[in-house]
Order: sequence, then C-alpha cells, then structure tokens
Amino acid sequence: MKVAFLAGGYGTRLAEETEVRPKPMVEIGGHPILWHIMMHYHRYGYNEFVVALGYKGDYIKRWMKDFASLNGHLTVKTATGKVTSHGVNNPDWNVDLVDTGLTTLTGGRIKRLQPWVGEETFMLTWGDGVSDVDLDKLLAFHKSHGKLATMTAVRPPARYGHLEFDGDKIMSFTEKPQTSEGWINGAFFVLEPGIFDYIAGDQIMWEEAPLEKLAADGQLMAYRHDSFWQCMDTLREKHLLERLWQEGSPPWKTWE
Repeated sequence: MKVAFLAGGYGTRLAEETEVRPKPMVEIGGHPILWHIMMHYHRYGYNEFVVALGYKGDYIKRWMKDFASLNGHLTVKTATGKVTSHGVNNPDWNVDLVDTGLTTLTGGRIKRLQPWVGEETFMLTWGDGVSDVDLDKLLAFHKSHGKLATMTAVRPPARYGHLEFDGDKIMSFTEKPQTSEGWINGAFFVLEPGIFDYIAGDQIMWEEAPLEKLAADGQLMAYRHDSFWQCMDTLREKHLLERLWQEGSPPWKTWE
C-alpha cells in the first residue's frame, strides 16, 4: 500500500523557517519533520511513498537524493569523483517525488497523485504533523466499514492554559488540557480510489467540497485517536516539538 504526503504548501505561518525551505523540510532533532512522519509509517511496514511537491519542491528532491549518500561514512576518490558509503543503515524506501504545481490547492494535489497511487487503497497525510496513531488499527477500522474515506479525528492540546472560575476567583489552572470543544481533522487518512471522483480540479481544497460531499454521501468515517498528535503550523509549535525531542522520549517516535 502506498502512502501519500502533501508537501507543496507555502507554510506562511512559519515564515521564519519557510523562507528558505518548504515546511516539511523544517528540522526537528536534526531531521526534517517529513522524515519523522515517514519513519512512523516505516515502523508499521510502509515503504512505498508518494510526495506531492509544490513550493520549493527542488529542496525536497535534493534532500531525498542525498539521503542515502550522506548518512554513514564516506570515502571520496577525488581524482574520479567516486563516492563509497560505509556503515549506512538507511530504511529501504521507494519515494516518488511528484511536481503538483506551485499554486495547486490540496484537493488538486491529491487529484494529481492519482496515476501514482493507482487503483488501490492508499494512505494520505500532511507533511507537517506527527502522531503516534496506530496505523494497523486505523487500517483495520477502514476495512471494517467499507466506505471510501477514513479520517483520523484528534483532540489536540489547547493553545493556552485552561481556567475554571468561581465568580472571579480562579479555581483551577491547567496548562495544556485536551480541548473540550470536540474533534478535529488530524489527517492520517485511509482512502479508496473512488475519492478522486470528488475532486474537480487543481483549485479545489480537499478540506472543503470533497470532504463535505463525502460526508453528505455517508462515505467519510472517523477513526478517533485520543493519544499524541501535533501539527507544526507555527514557530511556537516547532519549538514545542523540538523540546519534546530533546527531552529524549518524543511521543511520536514509535521506531527504534
């Protein structure tokens, strides 16, 4: 089964980082966040990846191309340019890097991946969010209901401390509780090829008409994930993920 990643957006809310590189290449613990997400899928046996490129897609191409040769030790023969790698223990991935247009919206990017994912069930997620979602259970849930689409629903931490009052007196303060407002779209989709019929073209947002129509048709199901999930939309969230990584046991690190 192939796993697709949307990695073509401008990342304007993280402009401090994305002026020079696309958001999926912003590093956490010395590795692009896209690598972290791919490692999570790899942990569950997924090794066939398709990446939808757009803004600064050449950066991702170069990183993927250099990934194998820049890990481990190198011997360089300067007279011939021959490079020999030693001690490399890279995962065995096949990665399709697909140019999907600079201004194409999320639905259009997914539509452009249709020839690459084929006529089989595939997974899809954003290139800027990490989670410890159990992909085996997610896939089993998807197969159990027989619908076209499964979305992982999450309840992320609140952005600010939560206060409870008795009149004007603060009775409790909780720094980052789970939000009580409800569930949101956490990506980590499982999809059937029939979803492509819901996307009209490049200027369609996946999060709007396609998902709305799938829901109206009874073809969109939610897999509720109540453990760790975190996107990286802002510098604050980037720093949060970096701190969790440096503390030594980041909750999304499911691999050894």
